[in-house]
Amino acid sequence: MEIGVSTFVETTPDLKTGKAISHAERIREVVEEIVLADSVGLDVFGVGEHHREDFASSSPAVILSAAASQTRNIRLTSAVTVLSSADPVRVFQDFATLDAISNGRAEIMAGRGSFIESFPLFGFDLKDYDELFEENLALLLKIRESEKVSWKGGHRPAIHNRGVYPRPVQGPLPVWIGSGGNSESVIRAGILGLPLVLAIIGGMPVQFEPLVQLYKKAVAHAGHDISKLTVASHSHGFIADTTEEAADKFFPSTQYVMNKLGKERGWSPYTRGSFDTALTLEGALYVGDPKTVAEKIIYLRKNVGITRFMLHVPVGSMPHDDVMRAIELLGKEVAPLVRSEVAKWEKQESGE
Repeated sequence: MEIGVSTFVETTPDLKTGKAISHAERIREVVEEIVLADSVGLDVFGVGEHHREDFASSSPAVILSAAASQTRNIRLTSAVTVLSSADPVRVFQDFATLDAISNGRAEIMAGRGSFIESFPLFGFDLKDYDELFEENLALLLKIRESEKVSWKGGHRPAIHNRGVYPRPVQGPLPVWIGSGGNSESVIRAGILGLPLVLAIIGGMPVQFEPLVQLYKKAVAHAGHDISKLTVASHSHGFIADTTEEAADKFFPSTQYVMNKLGKERGWSPYTRGSFDTALTLEGALYVGDPKTVAEKIIYLRKNVGITRFMLHVPVGSMPHDDVMRAIELLGKEVAPLVRSEVAKWEKQESGE
């Protein structure tokens, strides 16, 4: 059971002062968070690509590279790369470079992205949203497979037997498919034999179990080995010494972000009632003391089949010391509890 952290490098205003941290300072903080996550034994850290004022993460590979030379074991991934509006050649080169700096710890999490700011920024038409992703994913996988590439598609200039460099240290770069729960993307990941990441940020996580089964069926149908593939979750959460402290610290900034996005997308207002409901064992928020959060991750593993868990913290800007403490607790207290319990459960399941 792999456990890690993800971030969008949030720069929303401090709710007490009304002032937002600078992009530069927040980026430096995230590098510190990655270094800490490595030191406390977490498995993976992900940075999501965004192109808006309240997220300072337009270039995940650069941020991850800044931490790569200061870390030893933690895997470093985008979360996600908005592949529909990116050049697959450049994406591969950026993450192969990260792979060199980290000595083989880079990953790419490819997705369409639920935010659309990159489309007008880079001159793409939203009507090509799905087609661009499919074409760019196919090219990215082709580059991964072969040093020399010939390619002709509908949206990008052709490539005629050109080499793409550098090549990754670890061999083929891991490419994940990120999905918000769309069955087509889940099936595509299975058919391609790619690991899957589900954004489980609302409702009841157990509702994603049929998607995991659908993915496994697609994997089997395509002749891939499911034992070599990972199903991950990306979920909001926060850890403190007590559950009450964790909830009280995490709610204000989370509410701010959810209501801001809600106005853009027509969502209902985000209230403390809906927040508290999501804190239950069956809910989608992983907020609480280490034991509470560990129990929820174990529940997710047993009932949904998740084999990598990524805690997205924070959702809105929070004090850096609080975020660092949450990462420390995740690595030192939550992860050992989860790994121990999952190992026992899997041993019982196998009849050993």
